[in-house]
Amino acid sequence: MRLDDFRSLVERLLKEVPSSYLDGVVAVEVSPKTVPHPVRAEIYTLGECVPLEWSGSGADLQSRVVLYHGSFAALARFAPAFDWRHETWETLSHELRHHLEWRANVAALEAYDWAAEQNFARQEGEAFDPAFYRSGEELAPGVYKVDDDVFVEGGRGSGEGATFIWHGMSYRVTVPRDVKRPVFVTVDGLAEPPPGEVVVVVSRKPSLWDVWRSAPAPSAVRATAEAIRG
Repeated sequence: MRLDDFRSLVERLLKEVPSSYLDGVVAVEVSPKTVPHPVRAEIYTLGECVPLEWSGSGADLQSRVVLYHGSFAALARFAPAFDWRHETWETLSHELRHHLEWRANVAALEAYDWAAEQNFARQEGEAFDPAFYRSGEELAPGVYKVDDDVFVEGGRGSGEGATFIWHGMSYRVTVPRDVKRPVFVTVDGLAEPPPGEVVVVVSRKPSLWDVWRSAPAPSAVRATAEAIRG
């Protein structure tokens, strides 16, 4: 299905949605982006609910819902019997329910806002909390999403490399020995990159000294991933 036809389909389906489900939804958008699942091959993120503005109780939350045409098209290539209307309705309904859940969970909204602020500080080269990404959306064990960026926990230690899984493939990145842990490695060279960054987080080995000293400031580096062929 072409992008314009997909937009028309979404517009038709929106007319079938109860108005109460759309309260606080400022926009339902169609994006041409393809968003691969961070761990499983041949799986793609079809839609997303993005919280925008809210105050106090969360009941006045405004959100934006995005459906990713590129992801639908990628999934359709693997499934000859792919039902565009059914999958679009399921995705749209799921993201609208997610909006209602955001409105009811003030603590989650506060945590997400804080994580987004910390991620912005990371991108700007400013100080940030090394555990902030865990307040984002957990996509899989050890894999979190904040805005368009995906954070993958890549193990501990003082070695020169870290391995991780991305979209069904194993990769390895080299981490300089002289960089202090924890280190946030922004990864290039993935076969199917997401719209944002993939950041591998390599933590320190725990130590008894951690009881008395404060956590070290995280480091940030950029590296090209090397695919590990099985």
